[in-house]
Amino acid sequence: MKESILLVDDNIDMLNLLERVIRQKLDVEVKEVCTGSNALGLLAGNGIDVVVADINMPEMDGMTLLKKTREFNSETVFIILTAFGTVEMAVEALKIGAYDFLTKPINNERFIHTIKKAIELRRVIKEKKLLEDKLRQSRPVCSIIGNSNVIKRLLDRIRTIAETDETVLISGETGTGKELAARTIHSLGKRFNKKFVAVNCPAIPESILESELFGYKKGAFTSAVSDKKGLFESADGGTIFLDEIGDIPRSTQTKLLRVLQEREFKPLGDTDNVKVNVRVIASTNQNLEKKIEEGSFREDLYYRLNVINVNMPSLREREEDILLLAEYFLIEYSVEFKKNIEGFSDDALSYLTRRTWHGNVRELQNVIKRAVIFEKGKIITRATLDSPIRTDNINKIIPGDLFLLDYKTARHMAIENFTVNYVKNLLGETDGNVTRAAKKAGIIRQSLQQIMKKYKINPREYKNDF
Repeated sequence: MKESILLVDDNIDMLNLLERVIRQKLDVEVKEVCTGSNALGLLAGNGIDVVVADINMPEMDGMTLLKKTREFNSETVFIILTAFGTVEMAVEALKIGAYDFLTKPINNERFIHTIKKAIELRRVIKEKKLLEDKLRQSRPVCSIIGNSNVIKRLLDRIRTIAETDETVLISGETGTGKELAARTIHSLGKRFNKKFVAVNCPAIPESILESELFGYKKGAFTSAVSDKKGLFESADGGTIFLDEIGDIPRSTQTKLLRVLQEREFKPLGDTDNVKVNVRVIASTNQNLEKKIEEGSFREDLYYRLNVINVNMPSLREREEDILLLAEYFLIEYSVEFKKNIEGFSDDALSYLTRRTWHGNVRELQNVIKRAVIFEKGKIITRATLDSPIRTDNINKIIPGDLFLLDYKTARHMAIENFTVNYVKNLLGETDGNVTRAAKKAGIIRQSLQQIMKKYKINPREYKNDF
């Protein structure tokens, strides 16, 4: 198939001259238009390989045509022509994506040489895209495990979304795998070989969140002794994942809105804008529409984020996947901890399917991980699965041992240990009176009851009968 060259110039004589020169030397398809808007229409069809455009045209000049084309097409090769060539104009053209810059009157030999080089570059771009498409098709869908219909529908949706470059908002309860979904969208998309930058918004103090996201210049504040690149700039060309977006302060929401609208921002202490080409994926476990009503979340930001929505199902909506996930985690952690564990006992399997998983997949993952750590035999039993959430077993994990685990697991186990001991001590002080214990803890009675139910704490054991 012949390469296609599009000539754009308001001067008919120049168009005819360029066409004759090209046809005499090259076996390509040549199209001609007199305006930038007509050229834009042809380029929208994405069948043009090389554009040769005059910089000075009425209605839409060559530079504007290039900028507008780059908004939806990064592959067509541009050559800019002008009768008033300057170094500044050449630099600007190259900066916004032109391949080369030629000055009129055109030197035919150099013109044809430049066209040939542009065609070669276009062929390389096409080959690279074909290779990337093959790589994407050959990769499995990340680590989203499940055979349930709800997961099959989710994976179909993720594959479709990955083909676009739109902003995505992933919603769902804690532990459902929102970051995993974001990584899957990234890995199946055209940015798969670029950076994926994950930002845990609640983990960054409000006072430094803005500087972490957008960076700062030296001297922007007392401790800014040198320039620092922000996370958005670090993710340039790739994907940035904003985890739990509902927790960011209003001031940062305003700046984030500008990034989504203009694809640019000002680092703290800077007077110049920094442009970024980045896909934004955000997640939340909160009701953002309710937060909008309360005035804590910007409505315009919500609509900018929620271009495409992905809702992650809870584990109770995909119960048929529980045993498959359990087997997957068992294999993963048996390898990690070098344990020869062959499977689960029947009572363990029954327990896994009957238990209510408030923490969803993450809770199931942690339970299996702890069971692998504690199991002494080759089969995980119900007792092993249940034991890590009892106080006596949690207390066996001394602080030094926690450092052997990953951060999330260690933190989770430490919190469980504290929670169980705190509630038991509280009930001991209040003679098992749940209402008094809840009041003393500063929480509502229902919350304390949920904690006691989760950790199987019976308040009757703390009543003083004397």
